[in-house]
Amino acid sequence: MAAPYPRHPQLQGNYAPLRMECDAPDLIVRGDVPEEINGALFRIGPNPQFPPRDKQHHWFAGDGMVHGFYLQGGRVDYRNRWVRTPKFVTERKHGRSMFGTFGNPMTTDPSVMGQDTGLANTNIIHHAGRLLALEEAHFPYEMSVETLDSTGYHDFGGKMAGTRFTAHPKIDPETGEMLFFGYSHGGFFTDGISFNVADANGEITRADTFTAPYACMIHDFIVTREHVVFPVLPLTSSMERAMAEQSPFAWEPEKPGYLGVLRRDQQVESIRWIEIPPCYVFHPMNAYDTPNGIVADVAWYAAAPLFPHADGTPGDPELASAKMVRWELDIAAEKLTQTDLDDRAAEFPRFDERHAGLGYRHGWFAGVERRTRGDRGNWDQIVHIDLETGKRSAWSDGPTSHVGEPVFVPRASDAAEGDGWVLFTVYRAEENRSDLVILNALDVDGEPAAVCEVPHRVPHGFHGNWVDAAAL
Repeated sequence: MAAPYPRHPQLQGNYAPLRMECDAPDLIVRGDVPEEINGALFRIGPNPQFPPRDKQHHWFAGDGMVHGFYLQGGRVDYRNRWVRTPKFVTERKHGRSMFGTFGNPMTTDPSVMGQDTGLANTNIIHHAGRLLALEEAHFPYEMSVETLDSTGYHDFGGKMAGTRFTAHPKIDPETGEMLFFGYSHGGFFTDGISFNVADANGEITRADTFTAPYACMIHDFIVTREHVVFPVLPLTSSMERAMAEQSPFAWEPEKPGYLGVLRRDQQVESIRWIEIPPCYVFHPMNAYDTPNGIVADVAWYAAAPLFPHADGTPGDPELASAKMVRWELDIAAEKLTQTDLDDRAAEFPRFDERHAGLGYRHGWFAGVERRTRGDRGNWDQIVHIDLETGKRSAWSDGPTSHVGEPVFVPRASDAAEGDGWVLFTVYRAEENRSDLVILNALDVDGEPAAVCEVPHRVPHGFHGNWVDAAAL
């Protein structure tokens, strides 16, 4: 008999797990799905199949569930599936959670000690013909594009450095290469980093390792045509804390931040560690090269959210809210200049991926005018920012309609930047169900092109990507 989930804020409301898998063909559509939109939107997030073992549950630690929206000829089909990692299969066999949060050995059942703890719950991408579910501590987990059946880990033929694959690889639009890294290379909560490159066919062409100034969570990184930047910021990791049944990740603002800058045509021995004030960035929007260095637009936190200080005390909620800023990095002078792009709370920034690592004009993100205590981290706006004119516009259906990450879909492969749509899920709190919404990307404050009704809720998740029909 299944046990009840504890009363935890990250296991309630739309953070609560969806305990079913289903197919929902031909969703009801209000409006018209543009005929140019043909392909699939895949989204993923944590969805624990059993109550956690740890007292200190964390949202990031749930089993991965993929939600697929298949759009063709104005019709929208939906299906969802758990990613059947070895951890998922083991726990389903036992009918309960067997592993501690983030693989914590102090709270893991002794009978499964040392077994795989992969979650595959953070992002899902398509590269070289493979659909890959990702998190930060394991190989990608491959899934069927058509059925969302789990296939197994993809280890690139054993040729990549390390066994950890970031949730945020970057695909070069000019070469088709995929660049990715892994932190804690060498074991849990260590300061090693791996850096790999796979070509357009998925073959590893570069496999390097190096050491960071200290061990920390490196959720994402920055890639331009010429550079790679590894942000080492003081959301530190510690095996000592984990063994004491404390949060292995914690905010230590006494430490400086660093940007590790590497030219893509040079070896890792040439990496430059440029010191910056302590802060945290989960997600950059995009970045590009300048004559003196790099411009990067990022969702910037004065203090890392969702984690305590190293002494176990909670963080300041007034500091744990991101806003969109522009970093201008002068590499030779080792100087970082920061300016605000928008003053509202912001996360999940996206852009037209055909301009990845290159100069660009348009971006979109999830926003809210101001974070308030008890708002449970919900977002109620999709914001478009024109980085050339500074104009901002926003779509909202009110404070009880909670939006997810916006994903851009171009009108055609050769369409101008921003000519297309943004797709995202909306949780309707008053109805306890979700919609897929399609907006004109350059007119987000206009009426939606289409609202596609999901007959149940899609839990709050992390990331997703569009795969054009030509690539399926």
